[in-house]
Amino acid sequence: MIGNILAGLSANAPAALTVDYLVVAGGGGGGSRWGGGGGAGGLRCTVDATGRGGSLPSALALSVSTNYTVTVGGPGSGGAGTGYNGGTQGSNSVFSTVTSTGGGGGGTGTGQTPDTGGCGGGGGFINQSGAAGTTNEGYDGGNAATSGAYLGGGGGGAGSNGSNGTNNTSGGAGGNGVTTTINGSSTVYGGGGGGGAEAGQGDSAGAGGTGGGGAGSNTTGGTGNSGDNNKGGGGGGGGNDSGAGGNGGSGIVILRYPNNYTISNPGGGLTFSTTTSGSNKITTFTAGTGNVSWS
Repeated sequence: MIGNILAGLSANAPAALTVDYLVVAGGGGGGSRWGGGGGAGGLRCTVDATGRGGSLPSALALSVSTNYTVTVGGPGSGGAGTGYNGGTQGSNSVFSTVTSTGGGGGGTGTGQTPDTGGCGGGGGFINQSGAAGTTNEGYDGGNAATSGAYLGGGGGGAGSNGSNGTNNTSGGAGGNGVTTTINGSSTVYGGGGGGGAEAGQGDSAGAGGTGGGGAGSNTTGGTGNSGDNNKGGGGGGGGNDSGAGGNGGSGIVILRYPNNYTISNPGGGLTFSTTTSGSNKITTFTAGTGNVSWS
């Protein structure tokens, strides 16, 4: 009798609060004046794939009625076209104990080197090396062309390195992002920004990487394209003369957990929405910082 009661209670017990996550940081800004593309925000994910080809991390086992931090990282700024200015690094995104590192800003000439980050920024003209990405988050930025027209390297992506600038041909393409189905559909995040190119030489600017990377510019005074918001894309490098770098894109945090739990944001500060998919709920955070709790 007692065994039957206990078996019934066990059968009706709620599923454990185990939370899968996607945490993408803000992308870095592109460098000005033939600048390198900004690196994408670092990407950590427990579903399908994580950044830099790392092993999938485990979902987090959490407790009800306990506060956990969520922060959606903001974008880095493109380098101003009023001089030789590198892009700035994106901001980190956070969920509980998991931090993804902001993407590195792209470099430009006169010693304004690219930043390391979740994904490394691309090198600015001439012969400037790309910066390193972070293990299990993202890849390295590409190098600038070694000679000839001024051509920046592509920013690193979560799924591949940024390409090098090609002499007398094109700026480097941004590294590609990573595909995940955590939100119920196949979506790519974390594309690097393309390198800028000199106008008037017939050279192409670098394309943005898949997953929100902004393309570079190859026009006089042209601004690189911005990375996509909520994908952590890197900004494109600027064109020549007064060409500014493109801004990075903001990050995102997505959480997937059993649908018998309800999430809240004690104290506010976060912009989010929740949907149901089969036996799970999916909560997507697109801006802000604050605490979350489950009941």
